[in-house]
Amino acid sequence: MISNTRLYGAAIAFTSGIYSLWSASMASRMTTGGWLMAVLGVVVVAHGAVLLTDAAARLGDASGPLMVAYAILMLANQALFGTGMVGDGRMGMDSQMNPGMGESTISAGMGWDAGMVALAVLMLVSGVIMSRDSTDGASDGM
Repeated sequence: MISNTRLYGAAIAFTSGIYSLWSASMASRMTTGGWLMAVLGVVVVAHGAVLLTDAAARLGDASGPLMVAYAILMLANQALFGTGMVGDGRMGMDSQMNPGMGESTISAGMGWDAGMVALAVLMLVSGVIMSRDSTDGASDGM
């Protein structure tokens, strides 16, 4: 039987991974940050699927720390977008003050994606819970 912790972790992984893939697919052009989100989305969805199978036992106590790592990557990527360090290939305020041809000041600086930040925080909490439960001796097959 699958534990509640694994069900919760899988639900967060599916939601975060699918949102990450959707966000990357909506970009007008793929940047390094977009590719990171796309690859991370695929990995996170796969991890969520594994959590729903008996193969989760092979991951052992690594599921929680993996979720924490995914969340940190998502948050770091959002911080880079929010500060303008990635997105349209230019740095900082210049991209918002002098957008290129065909760009508005709204689309020039991508900014924070509040949904992605919220899901990443939720994934971080999920990873901490999964890590704590696996070290507390909970027998959930992780």
